[in-house]
Amino acid sequence: MLTVVGNPDNRRIALFRAAAVAAGLPEPRVVSWLDVACGRPVDIASGCMVRIDSPGEDAEVDRLLRGASEAAEHGEIVGLAAWYQGLARALARVAEAAHRAGARMLNDPTDILVMFDKRACHRRLQAEGVPVPEALPEPTSYVELRKAMAERGWRRVFVKSAHGSSSSGVLALATDGRTRVRADTSVDLVGRRLFNSLRVHTYTHERDIESIVDTLATDGLHVERWFPKAGLAGRTVDLRVVVIGGRAAHTVVRAGLSPMTNLHLGNQRGDLAALQAKAGGEYEAALRTCERVAACFPGSLQVGVDLMFSPDFRRHAVAEVNAFGDLLPALVVDGRDTSAAQIAALAWT
Repeated sequence: MLTVVGNPDNRRIALFRAAAVAAGLPEPRVVSWLDVACGRPVDIASGCMVRIDSPGEDAEVDRLLRGASEAAEHGEIVGLAAWYQGLARALARVAEAAHRAGARMLNDPTDILVMFDKRACHRRLQAEGVPVPEALPEPTSYVELRKAMAERGWRRVFVKSAHGSSSSGVLALATDGRTRVRADTSVDLVGRRLFNSLRVHTYTHERDIESIVDTLATDGLHVERWFPKAGLAGRTVDLRVVVIGGRAAHTVVRAGLSPMTNLHLGNQRGDLAALQAKAGGEYEAALRTCERVAACFPGSLQVGVDLMFSPDFRRHAVAEVNAFGDLLPALVVDGRDTSAAQIAALAWT
């Protein structure tokens, strides 16, 4: 029997439930994230397998996890550190209920929490020899950030909220080392408040950029040296690779006109065959890296890896690791989408 902790109307859950039924399994039960976030008892059947899905896309769950004031609007980037602590408490309740029921977790809460802390995730990957961009000691303000960049001679960095996801609180920051500065980001600055946006904004006024960075810094930052990405057909590209049961299974090219290639920002799926031809043997090496990333999270049946190639396709590096990065609709490999592949993997993991 399968149990899914998630938002019942989530598309990812619908695909997973359909895959289970198609494989001849009983339809998985759904434990609502709203019930978990409210602190209600977590009902998990004895001996079942438990998949934890994303708590996102539900305004009330988000509010409960953050514990933010009623003044905070849905989509506002605020209280991310509090949200992370709320997530940790909620996951602990799920883990305790699963332990009491003798259930098997398909994604370990500890793994999820590391993946949702970009600083901890970067340290884990670096310790295991996974290629990742260099990182700065955590700055607590825009002034500290610029000082650290100047000391290292870095002109370009990616500034990331320590606990953000889906590009929330990410800035591609470039400077000439003096007065000119530019930030490309999905952050929408409204007065002094920050909101997630479905399009990339460009800021060139330093006062605006400083306001964004200083606001994000209150909840923690992770800053990496800019790894220049490869281009393909006139667009900047990177990959989302879903590793299932330790195998790099499903891959999509994300192609955009800005440094931020997330598909929900209006970017496109690119030509995987063309990228493979450009990368040659480096492509297979990159997939092995993604599998090494997954090995860093042994309690997780699947992880989503964001992978970058250098412009000459001779180097690669890992940008992000996603606990819930398997939603790649209509991407079928060997007759299976990511949900069906996970169901099949249960037989041999």
